Amino acid sequence: MSKTPNFSAVILAAGQGTRMRSDMHKVLHPIASRPMLLHLLDSLDGMGAERRVVVVGKGRDQVEAALAASDVTIAHQAEQKGTGHAVLQAQAVLDGYSGAVLVLYADTPFVEAATLARMLERLDGADAPGVVVLASEPADPGAYGRIVLGEGDRIEKMVEFRDATPEERAVRLCNSGMMAVRAPDLFRWLGQVGNDNAAGEYYLPDIVNIAAAEGRDAVVITGDPYETAGVNSRAELAHLELEWQRRRREQVLDEGATLIDPESVWFAYDTRLGRDVTVEPHVVFGPEVVVADGATIKAFSHIEGARIGARAVIGPFARIRPGTVLGDKTKVGNFVELKKAQVADGAKVNHLSYIGDAIVGKGANIGAGTITCNYDGFGKYRTIIGDGAFIGSNTALVAPVTVGDGAIVGAGSVITSDVDADSLALERNAQKGIAGWAARFRESKTGKPD
Repeated sequence: MSKTPNFSAVILAAGQGTRMRSDMHKVLHPIASRPMLLHLLDSLDGMGAERRVVVVGKGRDQVEAALAASDVTIAHQAEQKGTGHAVLQAQAVLDGYSGAVLVLYADTPFVEAATLARMLERLDGADAPGVVVLASEPADPGAYGRIVLGEGDRIEKMVEFRDATPEERAVRLCNSGMMAVRAPDLFRWLGQVGNDNAAGEYYLPDIVNIAAAEGRDAVVITGDPYETAGVNSRAELAHLELEWQRRRREQVLDEGATLIDPESVWFAYDTRLGRDVTVEPHVVFGPEVVVADGATIKAFSHIEGARIGARAVIGPFARIRPGTVLGDKTKVGNFVELKKAQVADGAKVNHLSYIGDAIVGKGANIGAGTITCNYDGFGKYRTIIGDGAFIGSNTALVAPVTVGDGAIVGAGSVITSDVDADSLALERNAQKGIAGWAARFRESKTGKPD
């Protein structure tokens, strides 16, 4: 996307979010494994905002921690006195700035960059309106503020739902709260906003009426209701998650992957699937997953922080944890857990195994029930399994340990020392048989109470 010159953004994140009933700040609740606030900042990335100001209030420590790696400036609203009062807290940060300002909401995470660009373009239009407001017509207008239009896209009146008449509540065009205004106008008009309303708050939308009194029009840009959907409760959070997932599934299908049962597959915000990937039902992707072309993810698998090679086969019932890299044509089977494991091309870990902090070479075969014992209660250690090695079932590899290329480890072994290439390693007690013992045992138990 080309950069949009000369604009800044003020993001309101000071609301208390009491309806969420949570110790976590509302704007940090995740959708698709990413906090709402960071989704919104993602939309601004690449647009070239001169400044990005996030207004925080109660729970500011949590929000500031989440923004530690972001290029934003924090402004503090010590008392929550409404949206107009919140925007005023950014005035000092934008002192001397004369460009356009986008006023956005951290709990309305999915407004798209293209829509924001349209707002800025309309603000610089031929008739130079004073305010551009983003609106939508959701299926259920609920308690959104209403917009009454005059001629064309000109706003005749904006009113909060609690202050609206029955006739105004019947209007379906809803105010998202998001605006584009030139900075000098914005702060001058906010200085004139009063709090003579049902909530006793300073409402940002009141600048529309103040602008009109100066002969400056406010106009509307209409967006997708999905882009203007805000979150004030757990239920609204869940509904927006569902809609995000629905849209992402359609995108994945359009890009050439197969989802056997799309509604049972859950993606993270950054999941990437190649062409001809097949995903079976009930698969969950956590953050930072890349799946190469032609791979198959079988049912009931969970993958997070991993790279899956081309034509690999994962699952069913596999758990792939962060730091795992699987090569081409690898196989990871049922009830296998991998963590920080590098599994080279063609290697197989097919059944009931845990492979952690390990390197598995090309074409190696890991038998059922194999465990890399990577933790001694104090530190983590690495296991290295060479190319073409074969690890027999129910083997414990006590790290740090190396199994050389082409070596074979006999089933049931506990390996505590390195194994040379092309050698056989066994660690077992000699098998002992006692003739007739089982029959005598059963006889001794006959007729005795349990």
